[in-house]
Amino acid sequence: MARILITSGPTRQYLDPVRYLTNASSGRMGAALAEAALRAGHQVSIVSGPVHVDYPQQAEVYPVETTDQMLEVVQKLFPSHDGLIGAAAPCDYMPHRVSSAKLAKSGRPLQLELIETPDVVATVAQAKKSGQWVVGFALETEDQRFRAIVKMQKKCCDMMVSNGPSAIDSADNEVEILAADGQTIAHVTGSKQDVASEIMNSIEKHLMSRS
Repeated sequence: MARILITSGPTRQYLDPVRYLTNASSGRMGAALAEAALRAGHQVSIVSGPVHVDYPQQAEVYPVETTDQMLEVVQKLFPSHDGLIGAAAPCDYMPHRVSSAKLAKSGRPLQLELIETPDVVATVAQAKKSGQWVVGFALETEDQRFRAIVKMQKKCCDMMVSNGPSAIDSADNEVEILAADGQTIAHVTGSKQDVASEIMNSIEKHLMSRS
């Protein structure tokens, strides 16, 4: 049995007290992964951005809102877990300045200066200890496999799940599971529950068996 930490859902980066940047991630993949891990007999913790899905009752859920909050909670929890599955879609950018008051219409274009948010998976993967593993997700619109391999190497992941934009807020998914050397472990198409089961099988076979 392993203790598995899963990130799930989107994050929000506020422009002012009522407006924010986000994406359409639903949390369905994270929920499906949690269910698959629990079925396999593992303990599960979930760090989730704002979603409307129901996570399994057996999992410990830690709700967050921003990317910084997600990183902070994951960094606290990861040392007590065997591995991380980074299924969340954190915002990659945030406003350089956040207005303390609601931005009013002025009749003129509004210019936003955006800066990068911290990379949750990369930050945690670079600090993993011997025996720990990290699985990342790469959602790309073009050159999916190549970009997923580059991300896996750059983020120090032990496995990468590559998929496309059709996965967002969908009940189904099509993924390629890539090993650390860039080789394809599996290509899976189906419901997110079926895909999650195959991802979990791959993790058990290729990552947990190393311990």
